[in-house]
Formats: sequence, C-alpha cells, structure tokens
Amino acid sequence: MSSGEHDLIARYFRPLVTDPGAFGLLDDAAILKSSGDDLVVTTDAIVEGVHFLPGDPPDTVARKALRVNLSDLAAKGAVPAGFVLTLALREAADDWLAPFAKALGEDIGTFQCPLLGGDTVSTPGPLSISVTAFGHVPPGKMIRRNGAKPGDKIVVTGTIGDAAAGLRLLKVDGSTDTLDKSARDFLVDRYRVPKPRNALATCLRNHATAAMDISDGLAGDLGKLCAASGVSGTVDASSVPLSEPVGKLLRAGQISFEDIVAGGDDYELLCTIPENHWAAFVTETQQAKVGVTAIGSVAAGDAPPVFAGEGGRPIALKRLSYSHF
Repeated sequence: MSSGEHDLIARYFRPLVTDPGAFGLLDDAAILKSSGDDLVVTTDAIVEGVHFLPGDPPDTVARKALRVNLSDLAAKGAVPAGFVLTLALREAADDWLAPFAKALGEDIGTFQCPLLGGDTVSTPGPLSISVTAFGHVPPGKMIRRNGAKPGDKIVVTGTIGDAAAGLRLLKVDGSTDTLDKSARDFLVDRYRVPKPRNALATCLRNHATAAMDISDGLAGDLGKLCAASGVSGTVDASSVPLSEPVGKLLRAGQISFEDIVAGGDDYELLCTIPENHWAAFVTETQQAKVGVTAIGSVAAGDAPPVFAGEGGRPIALKRLSYSHF
C-alpha cells in the first residue's frame, strides 16, 4: 500500500470502522465471524455517468453505493453483516471524500452494516465505487427468485417509477411546468438515494415464495422472477403504485407507463405472496411502516408476464428494463 493510499484510508475510512474483525483496516483481510446462519453475499458497482451523474453530491453517491447492495440483501431476507468497499478515484480531493465518508458512516450506523475493508485505486476514467455486502439468514431460509407459484399475489413495496422520473428531470435541467420544487426534489432524491427495505427481511422469510429487488425496471425484473420460477403472470397496470408527482407527470404526458415500469433504479422489493399469507404479510409490513401493493397474480405457464391495461388488454412495451449492453 502506498503512503498516499495509507493516508487516505487513515483519514477518511478508518474512523468509520467499529467491527473488531476489520482490525482497524490495518491488515490485508478481515474476519467475519460465523453465527451458524447461512452467509449471503452480493456485489454491485456504481459508475459515474451510468448510475449517478458527474455533478451528484458525494454524500448521495456514498449512500447509493451502499444502499443498492443493502436492497439485494433485503430481497433475500438477509440481515446485514458487513461490507467491503473499493473506490476508483481520479483524485483524492478532500471536498469530495469528506462528505462521502461522513454519509457512508451515517448509513453504516443506520443499517447496522459495518465496514470491513476494501481498496482504493486511482483511475483516469470515470469515478466508480464497488461494494460487496454480506448478510446472514437462518440456514436454508434465503428467499430466491424461483419459488413463485400459480395463484400467488405479485407484490411491490413503495412506489414505482420515481427514480426514472427523477433522472429525467435532472437530464432536462430539472424544470417542468407540471411539478413544483418540492415534487421535483422528491423525485431527484428517489433517484440519488435509494430506500432499501431491510425492515422487511424477516417478513419476507415468513411469507414470500420468491423475491428480488427492482433495480433494472419492474417489467424486466418481473420477467426474470417468473422465468426463474417457471411461471407466468398478469399485472393490472392501474394497480402499479405511483407517487403523486409521477402520477402528475403521467397524466400530463411527460412520462409514459413504459418509462415507469422499465426505467429502473427503483430499489423497491418485488415478491410473490400466497393468498393464505396475505393478511399476515400486510400486518407485518404495516408494523414495519413499509407500504406494499398487490399488483397482479402469478399464473401457470411459461409465457412472459403481461401488463394489462383498460379492458384487460395487454400493454405493448418496447423495452422492459434498463440494459448496460
């Protein structure tokens, strides 16, 4: 490790370390103590110009980097156990790193997910941040994508399409005749700072037959879940939960239904719940103060799921999700 890298870690990230297994970031590896549970591992990177914009505040970048991984853990019913962080930086600028580290430290405390180690490198290219997160679940209890059964309800948390709308506002300079400043700020925040639903981890383990987080778009991610489970399904398009700002944009023709369900970056949960578990599931989500909506039902067959519009007619979607390639 170079002296510059050592100083950077000591200044910004060693103060964030609380887990004894991280050894104060003074060693080449950390110890994650076994609890007898299954260990769940997930990794996601965010890249400047792809997952966040060059001018996005560093505190929001820090939160997004960790939270997109926490969202994956939530979808598996896993409780966070820790994470490692890799930063590829063009320069070690205090005015960027200080707020980044401060926000990361706050989220470490909020979600009880300790920093265990990582790496810092320089790059001539875009800034990128990679997180590998660890979680734990009781043995054999991780919720996979492949357990959905015909008759299960298709359920989402929160509201859909906010992040896609927020990104659109940022790309068109944030102005629109339809929304006031508070509504625009709400949508931009939903793009920049995901709200992972880790409070529902135990609830999912108790009731869900399949689950994943919605990262690339509801339409595409539902297709992935149905394909993994060997089932089909129908979604009532009018049941897809929308925030008031997105509803206004949709009614004004400034955003389409396809934009909402294919835009990505929602980081809400998509799950399937058997009918006989629905009432208990709703009660537990209310106790966790997370809104959930049943938007359709799982059906037998291997056809792609359908979004049904007025009169039950299928809505033709030219794209189903965000794609990197």
